[in-house]
Amino acid sequence: MDRGIWASWYDLPEDKKEEYCAWLHGRHLPAMLRRPGFLWAAHYEVAGEGAQMEQVKNTALTYTAPGELPGGTGYVLLFGAVSPHVFFDPTLADIAKEYDDETRAMLGLRAGYRECIFSEEARVDGPDVAARGPGITPGPAIQMGQFISRDAEAEHDLGAWYAQYRLKFMEGMPGCIGARKLLSAAGWAKHSIMYEFTSLEAREEGFQKHESLSLDESGWSGRVVRSLVHAPGSPSVGRRLWPPVNRAL
Repeated sequence: MDRGIWASWYDLPEDKKEEYCAWLHGRHLPAMLRRPGFLWAAHYEVAGEGAQMEQVKNTALTYTAPGELPGGTGYVLLFGAVSPHVFFDPTLADIAKEYDDETRAMLGLRAGYRECIFSEEARVDGPDVAARGPGITPGPAIQMGQFISRDAEAEHDLGAWYAQYRLKFMEGMPGCIGARKLLSAAGWAKHSIMYEFTSLEAREEGFQKHESLSLDESGWSGRVVRSLVHAPGSPSVGRRLWPPVNRAL
């Protein structure tokens, strides 16, 4: 199973996006997948989050202070591995020493780059789990949050909320492929949650009204989200650029 995830967030210059993506998808990601223990890679472009999520972000979520973390929000790049230890032996810094000049130049285009290595804490499958793929690659659309809790008491409430409420909802939501609650082995965000959907449209239809419960400060969801501090742009809502999405799904 893929219990380890290396996640990175970044921006790209507008005039370099096409060149970078052609190189990333055609050369770099296939090469990385030949490394021992690497099981899949997925590249997402952050897309429209929807009016309800925008309202949640603007009124209910707290973010790190400007400049506290690198601020990339345009793309999410994910690698899955059998364990987070795959990304420590060798380390990411040691892997980078193997890059050729072209790879260093292309990766140098990324702005506001930040990364985390996560270990899977819990996972549920949704009704549309069969749409995951190719193989065990995450779905065509994701929503991925990265955050810390304000204090130790909030950690208990957060864990209970996911275990008793949010993950159980995702198990029955049409259009949901699955959800993974993650804990950080390295990086700023102690917690992450990754929801997988068959499409951005399915997420909009099935998930947005549920997310809007966070606007009610008196409810459980509202209390939990207000106990967190998010990374820039979190949660990231994205459509998968690579591997290409089978539109027949």
